[in-house]
Amino acid sequence: MPQNKKTKGLLIDLDGTLYHGNHRIPGADELIRSLKQRRIPYMFVTNNSSRTAEGVAKHLNEMGIEAKPEEVCTSSLAAAEYIAGESPGASVAMLGEEGLRQALSDAGLHIVDENPQYVVQGIDRSFTYESLAKAVQWIRGGAKYVLTNPDLLLPSDHGLVPGAGSLSASIQAASGTEPIVIGKPAGHLMSFATDRLGISPADATVVGDNLRTDIAAGAAAGCETILVLTGLTTEENMEALIEGAGVRPDVVCKDLYELMQRICPDETEVY
Repeated sequence: MPQNKKTKGLLIDLDGTLYHGNHRIPGADELIRSLKQRRIPYMFVTNNSSRTAEGVAKHLNEMGIEAKPEEVCTSSLAAAEYIAGESPGASVAMLGEEGLRQALSDAGLHIVDENPQYVVQGIDRSFTYESLAKAVQWIRGGAKYVLTNPDLLLPSDHGLVPGAGSLSASIQAASGTEPIVIGKPAGHLMSFATDRLGISPADATVVGDNLRTDIAAGAAAGCETILVLTGLTTEENMEALIEGAGVRPDVVCKDLYELMQRICPDETEVY
């Protein structure tokens, strides 16, 4: 992105970009305040399917990062909109948690335990052999399979733990079916977020720390991309990760303060 380009909207990743777990990354609160002051539209965009938008906003506010539920786009919300747009009022079997359940209900979809039109799966920490068996039977019986996000691992207080993508691997192996992927690195979540902002993907800028998810998703959706070296990607591993991801960001910022200088330069004009 050129130094003087004015974005019409930002799609901002969360974990690794604005915070680590429960710890705010330096500059995150100032970045959001500056965006508000300059009236630059933005959305918080996360692959996390377990939390509701209200839960995500609460988590951000608890760390001193101002957020409202309507500023949050989760993979659950995008998945629910995708299904409702394709089949309004469809019957859906859910493997997931409260964020997914609320999103599906709010979209007018019917959560069922038998004969679903769709199987939608996210992170599900109550996942069992029985739920695996049912999902496989439904999918092999003709239900469409939608995956909120393909993350293989998630950070936790006890280190990395299996994510939605790891559960999906077992469902795919047994059903012989690949899911429709909604979250990053697929472009659906980014398109959902830009629709919420009322702009085209070409006018949006994705900000994130992960080349394989954030930057790849931005590129897939046709957005401009800014990589911040605040999380997974560092100066030392960046080139190796770029090669592995097969995508290069338009801009690299070492931290959120450098990002602010690009997005919110010191000038009298606000936009």
